[in-house]
Amino acid sequence: MADGPANEAPYRLLNDVAFGEGVVVQAFANLYGCSIGDNTKIGAFVEVQKNSRIGKNCKISSHTFICEGVTLEDHVFVGHNVTFINDTYPRATNPLGELQTESDWKVEPTLVKEGASIGSGSTILSNVTIGERAIVGAGSVVTRNVPPNAIVAGNPAKVLRRFSQSPKKSPRKKASKS
Repeated sequence: MADGPANEAPYRLLNDVAFGEGVVVQAFANLYGCSIGDNTKIGAFVEVQKNSRIGKNCKISSHTFICEGVTLEDHVFVGHNVTFINDTYPRATNPLGELQTESDWKVEPTLVKEGASIGSGSTILSNVTIGERAIVGAGSVVTRNVPPNAIVAGNPAKVLRRFSQSPKKSPRKKASKS
């Protein structure tokens, strides 16, 4: 394990983080009580809370929120402004009207399996597993498990198609000159 990120950047909160080798964390990131695997890149304005785990060779784009209870396995891509949720019924106060504390609720986990990709602006609810190599389209709201090798999109996210291996990019057509 490394002592800290491989790069220098201003205005970062890095507290009680287990860093792998070659991790890059950009400016204005808040990471605390979590673990980050080798060669992972964390963008600007990202928050990773305690008891969350990010595997090796992941890319977490800017403005993303990874809350307590989230596990990202190796080779996961997370687009810009993705939000993870860890409580099905969030409340500010307990039944007595007092502000809730950690003893008033239970963290609900989320698992993103190896090689999955989550598009920008998506929201991932708690108690969900996103399968190996699955792709979540931009702006989706994931409310249920996503099967491996599936492409999902929408609110709520629905399976659009499945593939047997990594989806191939469509060849770009050259623009004709008129």
